[in-house]
Amino acid sequence: MTDFEPFKTLLQIKRYSENTSKAYIGLLLSFDQYIGFEQEIHRLDSKFLLQKIREIIVDKNYAYTTQKQLLSAISLYMKEMHNTRLDLDTLRPRKPQRVLPEILSLQEVKRMLTATQNLKHRAMLTTVYALGLRSGELIALKVVHLDGDRNSIFVQHGKGKRDRILPFPETLKNLLREYYKEYKPKMYLFEGRDGQYTPESLRAVFKLAIKRAGVKKKVTLHSLRHAYATHLLEAGTDLRIIQELLGHNTIKTTMLYTHVSNKNVLNVKSPLDFLDAI
Repeated sequence: MTDFEPFKTLLQIKRYSENTSKAYIGLLLSFDQYIGFEQEIHRLDSKFLLQKIREIIVDKNYAYTTQKQLLSAISLYMKEMHNTRLDLDTLRPRKPQRVLPEILSLQEVKRMLTATQNLKHRAMLTTVYALGLRSGELIALKVVHLDGDRNSIFVQHGKGKRDRILPFPETLKNLLREYYKEYKPKMYLFEGRDGQYTPESLRAVFKLAIKRAGVKKKVTLHSLRHAYATHLLEAGTDLRIIQELLGHNTIKTTMLYTHVSNKNVLNVKSPLDFLDAI
């Protein structure tokens, strides 16, 4: 069995995010089990190693992102821990066809939040939507990151290790005051039984809220972030501002929301309407 603890330590030293580190180690352990615990990855013949990588991708039907992560994890592990460079180009997946996300309407978001009676759960979901946060950003949010006097919230080490400052909506401020009085969190704004709230628990809260609200769309917790951006765009917010609020590295990523916003598309007249003017 391959010992990945030294590699895990290396990822921490190199400042990889906790989510990336967990994903890499998890995929390496899964691959290690797949090839057989009696064989160590770095001792395998390169041709045999490539064959096994190909097999696990097919057998487990890995999604595009998971396949990319597996290749990155193995490549980085071999390079950093065993000074071996692998040519994995033949196994790299083609970028999938872009599928536009389903967007929750304002009415659906309101129904979902209203249907969530538990104060802590409602506060978490409201915070995600009000600030357009990723799940990991909400979980990492600390009490000290909220500045009521300056009406700002500090998001530390977002995706790509980028910090950003977000406006603190008055409605959210009032809800979080109520939440704080009842739950009195110490370090993290939303705490679980063993410290930080877990991503799994947060997703479960969202799924229950969606079910109670009677929403039939295929959505995930990340859909609240999509809704935040789309609703801002439809309200007339400049795309560059939305880019800053979301913490996107390039405007190209933010432009996704121009394709899902109904603001301009639904206001376009059909040529059929022109016939009346003839």
